[in-house]
Amino acid sequence: MPKILLFNKPFGVLSQFTSADGQPTLANFISDKGFYAAGRLDKDSEGLMLLTDDGKLQQKISEPKFKTAKIYHVQVEGEIDQLAINKLTTGIMLKDGLSLPALATAIIEPEIWKRDPPIRKREHIPTSWLEIFITEGRNRQVRRMTAAVGFPTLRLVRIQVGEFKLGDLQPGESLLTQT
Repeated sequence: MPKILLFNKPFGVLSQFTSADGQPTLANFISDKGFYAAGRLDKDSEGLMLLTDDGKLQQKISEPKFKTAKIYHVQVEGEIDQLAINKLTTGIMLKDGLSLPALATAIIEPEIWKRDPPIRKREHIPTSWLEIFITEGRNRQVRRMTAAVGFPTLRLVRIQVGEFKLGDLQPGESLLTQT
C-alpha cells in the first residue's frame, strides 16, 4: 500500500533533498528513506508538500495533465478588488500561455504561523488575502497570476493538494499516512 508523507515546508527551504550551495532542503526535515516529492513549492513558498514512496502516485499528483487541485492562501500587496478577482477567475495570459480559470476569493487573514523572516511591511501600502484554487501546476503560477492583475504576492501558503489538507501541521512537521 503506497505511503504519503504530508509535510509543511517552511519558507526558504528547497523542495528537493540535495543542494549544491548548502541551502536548506527536505533532507533537513525528513529522514524517512524512499520518499520522493510529488510536486514542488518554490523556495519562497510555504505549506503542504506531499511525498510518496510510490512512483505512479507521485506522477498522478505532480503531472499537470492530471489536474490535481491545489488550494493556496495568498497575501498580496494592496487591497484586492473585484476586478482583479474576476480576471483570476477567467484565466490570465502568462508568458507560457493562458492559465486555466482559478477559483479566487478574498478572505480575512488566516490564522497561521508567523513567517520567519516576516514579510516586508510598507507603512502606506496595505495587504490583503486571497484563497486561490487551481488545477494547473506551472512554475510560480500563482505568483505570476497575482502580479499580472496588479497585486504582487507577498506570502504564499499551500493548504491543500487533492484530498490532502495541511491541517494543524506546523512548519517543518510531517505526518505519515497511507492511501
